Amino acid sequence: MKRFLLSPMIAAWLLLALLPANGAAAAAKTETATLAGGCFWCMEPPFDRLEGVISVTAGYTGGRVRNPTYEQVSAGGTGHAEAVRIVYDPSRIGYGKLLDIFWRNIDPTVKDRQFCDVGHQYRAAIFFHGEEQRRVAMQSREALERSKPFREAIVTEIVAAGEFYAAEEYHQHYYKKNPLRYKYYRAGCGRDKRLKELWGSAAGH
Repeated sequence: MKRFLLSPMIAAWLLLALLPANGAAAAAKTETATLAGGCFWCMEPPFDRLEGVISVTAGYTGGRVRNPTYEQVSAGGTGHAEAVRIVYDPSRIGYGKLLDIFWRNIDPTVKDRQFCDVGHQYRAAIFFHGEEQRRVAMQSREALERSKPFREAIVTEIVAAGEFYAAEEYHQHYYKKNPLRYKYYRAGCGRDKRLKELWGSAAGH
């Protein structure tokens, strides 16, 4: 019985030919959601605790200046919003579930502000990645309009995602690095009080 042996050159070529497919398969296992809900310190904790979420990064998006700093964004001159970029496994958690959590952690009734933070940089917005996310986001907002426990209209933006810039390292997971300061800021800003008024027992969940 004859054995068929590949030459080293052919074997190497076949291995290289398989690598892109394997890489694409690995990349397809994760998706990205970009959401803005005022202070990004307060938008990391709700998503950090979800099964299927791989990472949450605080940053800036929706503006016109490249590589903005916190000082530039907070001054309101760049057009960016403070936001979080969520990388997740869609086989474990869906985009719709992320939006459910998003709505109940923001005040969707106000424009260009969230709680004590005022300005376009603190607007609430869903920055969709692709047509499917846009469709799900629109359906989510429409469903919320029908079921909301408050009277005010929902004014949260749904816009296409652009370049996302990670915020400075000291902002990343601030609630873990500076728990007391974070607690005082959140309480002083009236965030939990207003969320309770809007969502009742569903606030934050």
